[in-house]
Amino acid sequence: MGLSDIIISKIKREGPISFHTFMELCLYHPDYGYYTTTGDKIGRDGDFITSSSLTTSFGATIGRQMEEIWYILGKKDFTIVEYGAGQGLLCHDMLEYLKDNRPLYDHLRYCIIERRAHSPVEQLSDKIKIYHTIEEIPGDIDCIFSNELIDNFPVHQVVMKDELMEVYIDYQEQFIELLKPASPALLQYFHELLVTLPSGYRAEVNLDAIQWIEDVASHLNKGFVITIDYGALSNDLYKPHRSCGTVLCYCKHQVSEDYFCNIGQQDITAHVNFSALEHWGEIAGLNTNGITSLGCFLQALGFKELLRTASERSHKNILQMAMDESYISFTLIFDMGSKYQVLIQSKNIPEAALTGLHQDK
Repeated sequence: MGLSDIIISKIKREGPISFHTFMELCLYHPDYGYYTTTGDKIGRDGDFITSSSLTTSFGATIGRQMEEIWYILGKKDFTIVEYGAGQGLLCHDMLEYLKDNRPLYDHLRYCIIERRAHSPVEQLSDKIKIYHTIEEIPGDIDCIFSNELIDNFPVHQVVMKDELMEVYIDYQEQFIELLKPASPALLQYFHELLVTLPSGYRAEVNLDAIQWIEDVASHLNKGFVITIDYGALSNDLYKPHRSCGTVLCYCKHQVSEDYFCNIGQQDITAHVNFSALEHWGEIAGLNTNGITSLGCFLQALGFKELLRTASERSHKNILQMAMDESYISFTLIFDMGSKYQVLIQSKNIPEAALTGLHQDK
């Protein structure tokens, strides 16, 4: 029995399921979910690329921002918590950069929160330890970091009719959608963000992201939260050109909106509403230091300089080196760099000017 059959049996047994439940099963079913099964997900042989799969300089640039945070916090013992490290490319490259700062590296503890039962990431460095939840991590935490995490949280889909309706999934010889009145939690979400959807507008609500930011805030006594992901603020997220919603599926580098296809074998994502992370983060005690595009963030921290240094170490010929640099710079600064946002929040930290938020550099 495959995942599609499991979902069909669940619907026949319990009735229509919310899109949130459908997406949760597709991505995280313990035996057949996209992210719980083995196989290449990232890179040329996978389904999509990530910033860290393009160049080691991405991790080095994040490491440069972490280094500055360490200075701000007083150059003491330093604990970084990364959610969802995947293959571990980013944490590996970040740690390689931080090795050059021995006082920091000697006082560094790198904790990874990974929901998969088995992860090879811990083998990358003796600095790394894997946990299943943030509650398991002992001692103080200084920086909580995530890259392309929240866009894979299961979302509720809604459609504005005469009233706000939630999308449910039924099965009648094939998967179909049906609508039910939205729950109070979904209505409250838009009320809190002062958003009114036009008639016919479809959108996603990531209630799991609210729970996540509240959880993160409650386990941070003093420090920073850095969130990098695909998304936008409310005033951009709910523009007319996104009236069909933002759910996308990725399979073998092909993009579609058909989430009933390749069930359990394709990635499913939805744009992150950074206004929601700001709003509920502030309610939970986090201050918003700033939000900027990934491209601006990388440029401010000297990404091109780090990329050039990495290229020179690669021993490629000058022409190949220039071509690679051009492609990576365009992708991370202008393409992905314009679609991804970087949100930095802090707790119990005096006003601090972070280089990554200096967009004029």
